[in-house]
Amino acid sequence: MLDYRLDHICSYTAHLQSPPEAIGPVAEGLRLNFYVTGGEITGPHLQGQVRPVGGDWLTIRTDGIAVLDVRASVETHDAALIYLCWTGVADLGEDGYQKALAGNLPPTGLIRAAARMQTAHPAYRWLNRLQFLNIGEVDLPRSCVRYDIYAVS
Repeated sequence: MLDYRLDHICSYTAHLQSPPEAIGPVAEGLRLNFYVTGGEITGPHLQGQVRPVGGDWLTIRTDGIAVLDVRASVETHDAALIYLCWTGVADLGEDGYQKALAGNLPPTGLIRAAARMQTAHPAYRWLNRLQFLNIGEVDLPRSCVRYDIYAVS
């Protein structure tokens, strides 16, 4: 087995516009856009605010797998801007696509994603060199999503 370590960088909470923008069924699946309205990051290496830009351009495949395409910006407590992006999956169950088509998204769900960060700020350039693993969950009744973000080293 290869040697690796997961270091907790921060916890990320984003508030989402509700309801999501429903583009509808496309060739790849059901397209839903969840736009970020704000949020916060807290943790040992990053603290600040999730800016009210970005979102999750979600595609729910016919097999019930939701494929995430997330873009966001955060502003740290010391005014650094950091761009975050990740892709990942959430398993909505074999009937997840049909339920979503009928407007019945699950109220909560687990999310796993691989993330990257980019910044020009000298104090945070170390983030540009890392790969991140996000472990998260969505809470649709509260219109929010929360991730714990880990650096893989």
